[in-house]
Amino acid sequence: MEAVPMAEFPEGAPIWADCVVADLGAGKTFYREMFGWDFMSAGPDYGGYTMATLDGKPVAALMPPMPGQELTPTWTLYFATSDVQATAGRIRENGGTLLMEPMSVGEFGRMLIAQSPDGLTFGCWQPGTHEGFGLMGQEGSVCWSEVVTRDAAAFDTFFSAVFPVEMHAVGDPASFDYKTVRAAGEAVAGRMPMPSGTPAGSETYARLYFGVDHCDDAAATAEKLGGQIVSEPQDGPFGRWAECADDNGARFTVIDMSTTKGEKPAM
Repeated sequence: MEAVPMAEFPEGAPIWADCVVADLGAGKTFYREMFGWDFMSAGPDYGGYTMATLDGKPVAALMPPMPGQELTPTWTLYFATSDVQATAGRIRENGGTLLMEPMSVGEFGRMLIAQSPDGLTFGCWQPGTHEGFGLMGQEGSVCWSEVVTRDAAAFDTFFSAVFPVEMHAVGDPASFDYKTVRAAGEAVAGRMPMPSGTPAGSETYARLYFGVDHCDDAAATAEKLGGQIVSEPQDGPFGRWAECADDNGARFTVIDMSTTKGEKPAM
């Protein structure tokens, strides 16, 4: 979870993230205030898709719903692939559902949107001129991501069949069933079961951690901007964090990696 220089993303590693917002202008205001992002439209041919940048480097994107699309307030995480067509085949073969067939996005790259058997809606991205995150592990950028799932075993089986990754148990699964996704020998993401007491009907989702310089202040800012604090700030071995939601209800997590408590487990 340290800042890393961006290079080619291994297969199965998080490579990009975007969020559908009801009002693009309002969404830009919310995330500009939260993380200091600047914005650049991909152009009228791309349905209002808007790149968020920090220090001139791409960190995420916002987009309005497509005509006729029901607004689903959620961040979508994309995983790297060198062949989106072949990945689509493995998704189908292993019980996943393609929500958007493989398609080219101009010269930027190729993509698909799918759903895993445990209910995670995710994307796959085959880079063209857009190579994915230009900045990670720093304030205002994605520092970590994990899948919070209702069926951990189903996700493990599916994901390790679709991508050349290993699911690595962290600590004692009997006390806390957390695994990291290892791609090319490195921990690139995590997965955890849905916490007990989660409201019935809650769907599997990707939790994105964005770096901030002060967790409590960032959570308070989310509230001030019309969002909410989903999980109060708490300390951990990788930083002090809080799960929030934006003014549309899309959940994200803020983390101050300079404030840690406890011994870091081997990832």
